[in-house]
Amino acid sequence: MIKILSIPFSILAYSWFLLSAIFFHPVQWICYNLFGYQAHKKSVDALDFFLIRSLDFTLSVSKFYNRELIPQGVPLIFVANHQGIFDIVGMAWYLRKFHPKFVSKIELGKGIPSVSYNLRHGGSVLIDRKDPKQALPEMKKMGEYIQQHNRSVIIYPEGTRTKDGKPKAFAANGLKILCKYAPDAFVVPVTINNSWKVFRYGSFPLGLGNKVTFTVHPPISVKDSDFNTLFEETERAVVTGINY
Repeated sequence: MIKILSIPFSILAYSWFLLSAIFFHPVQWICYNLFGYQAHKKSVDALDFFLIRSLDFTLSVSKFYNRELIPQGVPLIFVANHQGIFDIVGMAWYLRKFHPKFVSKIELGKGIPSVSYNLRHGGSVLIDRKDPKQALPEMKKMGEYIQQHNRSVIIYPEGTRTKDGKPKAFAANGLKILCKYAPDAFVVPVTINNSWKVFRYGSFPLGLGNKVTFTVHPPISVKDSDFNTLFEETERAVVTGINY
């Protein structure tokens, strides 16, 4: 019964999401090509605000906790578990002051209004998971970028989203390269909960009445930790906070 009731809400949510993405695609193009990085950044912030509002149509909310733990004026590597598309939209919106970039699979770099354009032109990197040799220089470039500009990158080391909230093993290689080329960075573990419940029935209809949460854990200085210890502490912080 609940699944049937969610159908009209899901149609509204998808319509809002799609219309927002379509509307902001030319807005991004204009901002990027005529006014540069800062204007493009503001257009992406506005896009993320409208996209996260899609949750409203599913009678869901999102909350971000412990923002005060995040260091200021240093490169940041946000490491989170991955449960669905609202992980990406939510992190982008709530962390917008840190100029977050993404390490994303190459398939997302085309075909999706606004999203693909931002990934290609907003400073993110697109990784071909079938070609490790292609990924190495891209990750190196991202590490150097956040080191130089004191900006941030968001990485989901599970590699793909989980459909039931249960975490998958974290892969170390991407984080290791980022740490190597951003030695002044802090790694910030973030636990995401209940994002998967929005897609508990698959792509359609959407689940109703969820509270999607993002919880920041104490940051870890790259220069003050050996990588193995840093990696283990980061994975432990993220995973122990997951409710499933």
